[in-house]
Amino acid sequence: MTFRWLLTLSFILLSYPFTITAHTASQVITGAEQLDAYLPKLRNKNIAVIANAASQVKGVHLVDILLKHGVIIKKILAPEHGFRGQKDAGEFDEDTIDTRTGIEIVSLYKQQSKRLTPSMLEGIDLVIFDIQDVGVRFFTYISTLHYVMEACVSCSKPLLLLDRPNPNAHYVDGPVLEKHVQSFIGMHPIPIVYGLTIGELASMINEEGWLKDGLKCNLEIISLKNYTHQTGYELPHKPSPNLANRQAVALYPSLGLFEGTIMSVGRGTDYPFQVIGYPDKTWGNFNFIPVSIPGMATSPKYQDKQCYGLDLREVIPSSFIKLAYLLHFYKLAKEQNIPFFEKSFDLHAGHATLRQQIEAGLSEKEIRASWQADLNRYKILRKNYLLYPE
Repeated sequence: MTFRWLLTLSFILLSYPFTITAHTASQVITGAEQLDAYLPKLRNKNIAVIANAASQVKGVHLVDILLKHGVIIKKILAPEHGFRGQKDAGEFDEDTIDTRTGIEIVSLYKQQSKRLTPSMLEGIDLVIFDIQDVGVRFFTYISTLHYVMEACVSCSKPLLLLDRPNPNAHYVDGPVLEKHVQSFIGMHPIPIVYGLTIGELASMINEEGWLKDGLKCNLEIISLKNYTHQTGYELPHKPSPNLANRQAVALYPSLGLFEGTIMSVGRGTDYPFQVIGYPDKTWGNFNFIPVSIPGMATSPKYQDKQCYGLDLREVIPSSFIKLAYLLHFYKLAKEQNIPFFEKSFDLHAGHATLRQQIEAGLSEKEIRASWQADLNRYKILRKNYLLYPE
C-alpha cells in the first residue's frame, strides 16, 4: 500500500462525526401498530394493501394482522423487490397469487410500466400504504408512493398511509433534483437525503401540487408516536434485500451514488453498501468477490471477480453525504484513463452538475457549497410538513 493511499484512507475513515444515539425499535409506535386508530375505517370495505416484507408489526406481517381482524383484502400491490422481498434491485416482477394467503399480488414494478392502472383498483374501496422508507431520493418506494397517490386521485379512492420512521431523517443533504434528470429513481424536487418520514413526504407531494395536473389525493396518515427526527431508529426488518443492517442504511446516501459508476458497492456479498471496489489490485488493500445470490444479486457487477477497495463496515457514518469516496476513486480511474461515470449517474445524483464538478476537479467543500442555496430553500419548505419535532 502506498503512503498516498494510507493518507487518503486515514482522511476518509477519521472524518466522520456521529450525532445520534440508537434506540430500540420498540420505543417508537409505528402507524401500523395503532390498530385502534385505523381498523374501524376498514370495516366492511374492500381493501388493497401496498406492502412488502418489512411491513410488519412486532414480527407479524400487516396482511396477516388485518386478515386476523376480519379485514377484506382483495389485492396486495407490491413495489420493487416484490411482496416477500425476494426480487433483485431492478428485477421486474409479474402478477401472481400469494401462496400463504391466496390473495392476488399485483406487481407495481413491471417492465411495461410502474404505474397503477384503473383496473388494479377496480372494486377497491380504500388503499393502505405501509412501506418502510430510508429517506434517500433514489430509493424507489417513494416513486411508487407517487404513482399510488395519482392512481387514487384518478379512481377516487382514499389512501390511508401508515407512517414509519426514517432512519436517515436527522439530516438533509445533497443536490436538489433538477427536472431534466427526473426519472423513477428521482421524481421530486428534493435533495438526496430529504429528512422526512414517508408520511411527511406524502403530504409534501400532495400539497405542493406535484401529482399529475396538480390534483390532490384523499390522504390520511396514521402518525408515529414517541418519535422525533433525532430519534436514532434501527430498523427491525431490512427495507430491501441489499440494505441488510443499520450500517448499510446509513451509508446508502453516499454509496448509492456509486451505482452510476464503474464501482461495485458489494452487491453479491454479505455486506452490500458497506464496501466499495474495482477489479484492480492497485485500488485498495481490502478485497471481495461478488457472487450470484438469488434474491439479492443474481448477476452482480464483476461477478466472480476479485475487487479491491474500501471496507466501511466499521466506519462511523456521518450526518452528511460523503463525497470523499467518489472523489478518491474518480481520481484513480482518471490516472489510469478509465471512464468512471456510467449513463445513470446523473439520474442517481438528480443533477448533471455533480458529475461535471467532479470531472472539473472541484473539491468536496466547493461542491457542497454549490448545493447550499437550493438546500436552504428546501429546508424552509420542509418545515411546513413536519409532523414530528426536530
